Amino acid sequence: MILHAALFTWRPEVGEEDVEALTAALEEMASALPMLSGYRCGVNLRLRPSPADYAVVALVADEDALAAYLDSPAHAAVYEAHLSRMIESRQAVQLAVPDGAAL
Repeated sequence: MILHAALFTWRPEVGEEDVEALTAALEEMASALPMLSGYRCGVNLRLRPSPADYAVVALVADEDALAAYLDSPAHAAVYEAHLSRMIESRQAVQLAVPDGAAL
């Protein structure tokens, strides 16, 4: 299994309504993508210092499933409609998750 995490920092002009629309679009997208074994997205709670405003975490079976998710037309559509105009900076990591491991 692979855990993909993306952290976003927004441009100054991004407002709460933009973030709510993005969240709705991401959740709708994720519900339609069968290669996702798990998916969460949301606003940083800022319980610890971090420059990130928002995070997306996706759990997939393998590298092929990750590529299918990231290269899907649905993912591209959300990026084009929302993220492309919102992102100031982005970081992403992929972690190996042993099968059956609890997160």
